Amino acid sequence: QMTLAESGGGVVQAGDSLRLSCKASGRIFYNYAVAWFRQSPGKEREFVAAVSSNGGSTHYADAVKGRFTISRNNAENTATLQMNGLKAEDTAVYYCGAAWAPNGGTMMIINGIGIDIWGAGTQVTVSS
Repeated sequence: QMTLAESGGGVVQAGDSLRLSCKASGRIFYNYAVAWFRQSPGKEREFVAAVSSNGGSTHYADAVKGRFTISRNNAENTATLQMNGLKAEDTAVYYCGAAWAPNGGTMMIINGIGIDIWGAGTQVTVSS
């Protein structure tokens, strides 16, 4: 029933920042854990960051830890990925995914399991 739409991608130089947004439809967003994944040409989709349904727990891939911050605003049905200190290797299509987890768990979505809904993705390009 719920759909997701990403926005905020663009072309930036190394060291710059971008803020990605994941907007959900419907009134059940608060029951879902949300995660950001990314995929570069010729590579598998990889986990970037996740936040629990109530925002109480966050997790990050080692490659982005300390540079990226995930957050959510359930009142606005949005999840945000703030990306600072961007590197050329961050270049990818970034996808927002949601997994049913009303109890606040994140273990499954971190591993790409139980993601019921995906957005279409937004392109992030970082020049070195």
